[in-house]
Amino acid sequence: MTERIFLSAPHLTGGEMGYIQQAFDDNWIGPLGPHVEEFERQLVDIVGKKRALALSSGTAAIHLALRTMGIQRGDVILASSFTFIGSVAPLSYMGAEPWFVDSNEETWNMDPGMLADAIEQATAQGRKPKAAIVVDIVGQCADYDPILEICDEANIPIIEDAAEALGASYKGKPAGSFGKASILSFNGNKILTTSTGGAFLSDDDELVDQAFFLATQARDPAPHYEHSTTGYNYRMSSLLAAFGRAQLEALEERVEIRRRIFKRYEAALDALPGLSFMPEADFGRSNRWLTALTIDPAEFGSSNSDVMDVLAKNNIESRPVWKPMHMQPVFADAPRSGGAVSERLFAQGLCLPSGSALRPDQQDRVIELIAELAPE
Repeated sequence: MTERIFLSAPHLTGGEMGYIQQAFDDNWIGPLGPHVEEFERQLVDIVGKKRALALSSGTAAIHLALRTMGIQRGDVILASSFTFIGSVAPLSYMGAEPWFVDSNEETWNMDPGMLADAIEQATAQGRKPKAAIVVDIVGQCADYDPILEICDEANIPIIEDAAEALGASYKGKPAGSFGKASILSFNGNKILTTSTGGAFLSDDDELVDQAFFLATQARDPAPHYEHSTTGYNYRMSSLLAAFGRAQLEALEERVEIRRRIFKRYEAALDALPGLSFMPEADFGRSNRWLTALTIDPAEFGSSNSDVMDVLAKNNIESRPVWKPMHMQPVFADAPRSGGAVSERLFAQGLCLPSGSALRPDQQDRVIELIAELAPE
């Protein structure tokens, strides 16, 4: 069996054990302490928000954003349809109702025109949205100038899901800096990882204070354990934060490596009929977390599933792009604006091995197998 090539395997810097050993030596291994505080400070420096909370996952961060914004059962929340379910699952925790918004072809992110249409339709029904979850998909920021203008005019706060986009930028501003609350993910396949984990970021002190309170079991100030509301065990452990400190030191290097990997795939395969790589919008820089492309089977002669099968037979991991949330059985009854773009992306999309530890010879194997499927 040939060597396994993973989609986006964790990539160590070599400095992780030093920080972890320091945490052990100082006996800081719980969910708080200097490593968590320093990791949060580093996130503030990178993203540009005033404060950050290191948490157990990006999904937890979205849940906290909804709670701190006062979202109630039955509230309508606008949400990107083309995303991972972790972006919107917390709506179910809250009893809120998603209204899904389609992507555009230029960015694969939320379409501002569709967003405006959704606000108009929902408001006309007497169900004005209480917030919008805007996702920065596959490492690229959404088009925030029109999105912010539309939402500000309607007085709708934005939760920016930058889980896939750490290190990306929009008009010179970092991903994660645009929401009233913003979230990050450090899951094992992200551009940098703490094995599992995420972060909540905001400029609003009241929001962050409330998120901290809820993330630490909502314990009231008292010498005993007193609780006037229920909270969660959502804080990141000191050991994972120590690991993350080393990872953050390599962020810019990891972005550049993934961008080079993308460009190499594009240079080798873009001329093949029916293949189109995810465009990079001229308003910013993608971190190219994953190299994503679409395959038109009528032109290429093979579908995205066919390519996945060939790669899998050669011990290479790939995967489809996200199945839109409006197509998921769990959200079958949710209203939506548009849908054709994200449906096409799902029908034709494919993500190729893109990890920053991917070697050129491994990438060559992927390229050769795809090229062999092309029509002569």
